[in-house]
Amino acid sequence: MSGINIITFANADYNYQIKILQCMKNLIFTLTAILSLCGCALAQDIVLPAPDKAGGKPLMQALSERQTVRSFTSENLTLQQLSDLLWAAGGINRPGENKRTAPTAMNYQEIDVYVVLQSGLYLYDAERHILKLIKNKDVRRYTGTQSFVNDAAVNLVYVADMGKTGKREGVRIVDTDLFMPYADAAFIAQNVYLYCASANLGTVVRGSIVKEPLAVELGLRSNQIILLAQTVGKIR
Repeated sequence: MSGINIITFANADYNYQIKILQCMKNLIFTLTAILSLCGCALAQDIVLPAPDKAGGKPLMQALSERQTVRSFTSENLTLQQLSDLLWAAGGINRPGENKRTAPTAMNYQEIDVYVVLQSGLYLYDAERHILKLIKNKDVRRYTGTQSFVNDAAVNLVYVADMGKTGKREGVRIVDTDLFMPYADAAFIAQNVYLYCASANLGTVVRGSIVKEPLAVELGLRSNQIILLAQTVGKIR
C-alpha cells in the first residue's frame, strides 16, 4: 500500500470517528434538553424562572371563570406555568418584608406547599423560588383517593408546620389548633383557583386523602399535619 493510500485511509478513519463523536454529543444534548423540559434532569432541585406578574387575565374575569375541574390530561406544565402557579399560591410579593401572596394568622407562614410531579416529590422554597427535591419518586397516587391524581401533572399538598406556631414535636395537636392553619391553606387554594382560571388550567382542592401513608412518603415530623391537597393540570 502506497504512502498516499495509507494517509487517505487514516484521514477517512479519523473523519469517521469525528462524525461519531459529534453524533454522540448531539444525542446527549437532545436527551438533556428533553429531561430538563420534563423537570427531572439529574433528579435535582428545580430552579424556577421568575414569575410572570404582568400576565394572565384581569381579576374580575378570573373570578368569573373560576371553576372546579376533575378531568385532566397527563401533559406536564411548562416551567413557567409551574413558576407562576407556585408564586400565586404562596410566593413572596413583598421581598423587603418577606410577605406572601396568601395571608397567614400572625404571619406564621406555617403552610408548606409540597409539589408532587411525575419526576418526584418537591418542597416549594418561596424565598429562593425553587423546588427542593425531597424524593426522586412518583408518589402522586398517595395524594388522594380519586383516580385522576395518578396521571395529573401536579398535585399540591398543603402541610401545616405547627412548629412555626410553637407546637413542638411530641406535643398533642387538637382540632382547635388547626382552625387557622386550615383557613390559611384555604387562602392558598383560592389563589391557585384564580391562577388556574387566568391561565386556562384546571384545578380541584381535595380533602379525600389517606394521610398516614402520604405523611410517610413526605417524611413529615409529628408536628407537621397534612391539611388539604389540590390537583392542577391541563383540562381534558
